[in-house]
Amino acid sequence: MQIKTIKAYRVVQPFVDGPYRMSKGRVADCFDAVIVAITSDSGVTGWGEMAPLGNFYSAAFPAGTRAGVVEIAPHLIGQDPRGLAGIGRLMDTVFKGHPYIKSALDMACWDLAARAADVPLVTMLGGRESDMAETYRVVTHGTLDQMAALAKRIIAEGCRRLQVKVGGNVHDDIDRVTAVASAVPKSTVIFCDANAGWTPYQARQFADATRGIDYTFEQPCTTIEENMSVRRMLDKPMVLDESVISLEAMLDIHRLGAADGLTLKISRLGGVTRTRQIRDVAVDLGFMITVEDTGGAEIDTAAMAHLSLSTPEERRLHAIAFHEWVTVRTAKNAPPVTGSHMGIPDGPGLGIDVDPSLLGKPFFEIG
Repeated sequence: MQIKTIKAYRVVQPFVDGPYRMSKGRVADCFDAVIVAITSDSGVTGWGEMAPLGNFYSAAFPAGTRAGVVEIAPHLIGQDPRGLAGIGRLMDTVFKGHPYIKSALDMACWDLAARAADVPLVTMLGGRESDMAETYRVVTHGTLDQMAALAKRIIAEGCRRLQVKVGGNVHDDIDRVTAVASAVPKSTVIFCDANAGWTPYQARQFADATRGIDYTFEQPCTTIEENMSVRRMLDKPMVLDESVISLEAMLDIHRLGAADGLTLKISRLGGVTRTRQIRDVAVDLGFMITVEDTGGAEIDTAAMAHLSLSTPEERRLHAIAFHEWVTVRTAKNAPPVTGSHMGIPDGPGLGIDVDPSLLGKPFFEIG
């Protein structure tokens, strides 16, 4: 089997609930996605997707993704898409760094390989560990009243897990989290996510003032060492996200004892191949795991769901249904969401049925 054609589409995906706000004025109105279709000489097509959250969230930006896919794709023509490790090495050889650019291409190869084998992707990722994964929803940065009202609405809609955005003015964020915690049942699972927005001094201020609230601290500072300095005085679990950029970084986190859990972003790591590798090692090392991404619709959410449900249930934290965030549709048979749980679609590969007519005209095509 060989790769015969590659098409790439740009799909702007506006948010259902309006602008997504983080601390320090960081805001995005949409996911600006690149969707890739890779077709083999046997006529099987695999799909991949990558979408940064603005230009501020990670070292990735939409225009860079589009430009990079055009550079890499010609080198993949004629390659066996089932040789997933070799595809990864080839992409790293012809295009150094920038793992986010390679993510959709890698994902499409996984989808194609699983469809060719007529098995769900979850089977190739280690097997299905449970039927559904529990999801969380985000309380974005805003005023006390806005955040408390949003938290109440989310809980009323059946979700039991909240990620509360912090990382701005410490004293204001103390008040915000206190307001949110007071507005929801005590059984609500709360993560306080600073998105690396604080210095260790600020993070310690926040942690000390909120000792009476039950939450998990998520990525308060930028570097592993800074987060470790906070963890030394912390009496709560800590999860790292932005720090997990490679297998080597994950092993450093383990060596230092800097976290209890990890959030693995598919595009940040370069695709399904490396996410699965790091996930499996991290599970064996005892970490709790969340698998998600920086954004996307049905294609990317399906990949997250397959990776989540192939993670041992006792090591899985939660998942997120990104396709419910956006106003556009890219595929039928999306990952099913029932209440606060998400499953995987029926069918081979990712299980979704992408409708190319919903994607517009490709910005790139070869083969």
